[in-house]
Amino acid sequence: MKPLLQKLPLTDNASFVAERFRTPHFEVGWHQHAEYELILFTEGSGLSFIGNHVGEFMVGDVYFLGEHLPHTFQKGGDQVASAVVVQFRKEMFGMPLLQLPELQPLQSLFQMAGRGLKITGNTRALLNPMIRRLEHQRGLSRILTLLHCMDMIEAQKEFVSVCTQEQSASSKTGQTIDRIFKFTIDHFQQKISLTQVAELAHLSVPSFCQFFKRSTQKTYIDFLNEIRTSYACRLLTQTDQPVTAIAFECGYNSMGHFHKQFLRLKGVTPLQYRKRFGPDVIQRGNNIGIVLDIPE
Repeated sequence: MKPLLQKLPLTDNASFVAERFRTPHFEVGWHQHAEYELILFTEGSGLSFIGNHVGEFMVGDVYFLGEHLPHTFQKGGDQVASAVVVQFRKEMFGMPLLQLPELQPLQSLFQMAGRGLKITGNTRALLNPMIRRLEHQRGLSRILTLLHCMDMIEAQKEFVSVCTQEQSASSKTGQTIDRIFKFTIDHFQQKISLTQVAELAHLSVPSFCQFFKRSTQKTYIDFLNEIRTSYACRLLTQTDQPVTAIAFECGYNSMGHFHKQFLRLKGVTPLQYRKRFGPDVIQRGNNIGIVLDIPE
């Protein structure tokens, strides 16, 4: 099963898409597309799945994703989520233009986007109003603003690559990994055995473990724990549920195992994480217009 192929429609007077999507139109499953994607989250929070990366997104986050990079952003619970999504193909600029010496750094940026880039630092705040403007601009100013966004990302270099390697969804290996990823995203709150996922890959358990590690640079159990722990982070910061209840809701059947994995991946205990980033802290930050970064 390949990721859903998503194609956002263009209007008659536009060469690329710049549009806000809000719940229920925000929710899109594991998918890919031929366009590059610049995305700014304007409401809500949740889990981010990009290639072999698992993390969290929140208001103000900006990502730049390469072409054919499978991804999905899953909002938390009943909250509303929205994002300004910009999709374009680099060919829209014309190959002669892209081959100019002044635009060679842009080619490098496009290549790095194959691993998914999460924008950090002051660049994230500077991009916010520019991406919002793209939604409403028309004519040449629209093209210039998009180029300005790309130039700022490349020049400032305030970003991190979120994937450990590029993922080719078109290959047989990529299709198998996509099938495993989709199953795990859909079922991580339930008990999942290596036998189950090995059967999805049509491999024995030992062969599957070797295949997954070779394909993603991490073990399947590590991948599953990353998803469950990231989901726990959202529950710790968005709800007042007891930590024990959160552990079981995330798919863990042992508080000791949950505590151990959370500490390993986040560097703090669940209670320490809640104290630093819990609902009261988030609310205070929102009241004064601050976007709080939750470390990955």
